[in-house]
Amino acid sequence: MLTIFPAIDLKGGQVVRLAEGDMDRATIYGDDPAAQAKAFAQAGADWLHMVDLDGAFAGHSVNGDAVASVIAAFPGKVQLGGGIRDMAGVERWLGLGVERVVIGTAALTDPDFVRTAARAYPNRIVVGVDARDGMVATHGWADVSDVPVADLARRFEDAGVAALLFTDVGRDGLLKGCNVEATVALARAATIPVIASGGVAGIADIEALTAHVGDGIEGVITGRALYDGRLDLAEAIRVAAQ
Repeated sequence: MLTIFPAIDLKGGQVVRLAEGDMDRATIYGDDPAAQAKAFAQAGADWLHMVDLDGAFAGHSVNGDAVASVIAAFPGKVQLGGGIRDMAGVERWLGLGVERVVIGTAALTDPDFVRTAARAYPNRIVVGVDARDGMVATHGWADVSDVPVADLARRFEDAGVAALLFTDVGRDGLLKGCNVEATVALARAATIPVIASGGVAGIADIEALTAHVGDGIEGVITGRALYDGRLDLAEAIRVAAQ
């Protein structure tokens, strides 16, 4: 079964979506993250994916109050990323009720920290593998490294991480369709389950990814397609369960 993760991205306390990770290309979809979380729950979502966009650039939590309001409002499980780069950040959010934290930049710059966190909190650490043209992007996608995504993924094979969150930055927020081929390639190259992200445009993407659950694809994050009405969350959850 494919897990659908509706996304709430936070910038200045508001619900937004970025185009290709560009903070200057943000579309505002609401100013009440908790209400949005409740709406996703009513549509049947068991999981929620949340990103503190300001935190991703600052390197520490910025939208903490908004995150806390969502945790209180959403009856399911919350996965959070954005600026979590030390054990204090990991412990803070897991202690406040976040089910899993996503570590992106630090996975490349400080892999020992990720392994330490994964040992301390088995299956509650997700490694964010953000890619631009096949290479790992960091610091809120502002920088691109010379490390291929599969190489980064293999570094955590035996670390006890819950999943790899693979985002094709070049498609994110643009409704171009999910890069299924690259996502499946990563899932086959690593023994860790993969969550797809970036570019989901409609139900066809959900159907395509559901066909590859056996290859190791655990779930998919979708944001803009939901907010723009191109994808119905309840229908996506139904298709993903088949």
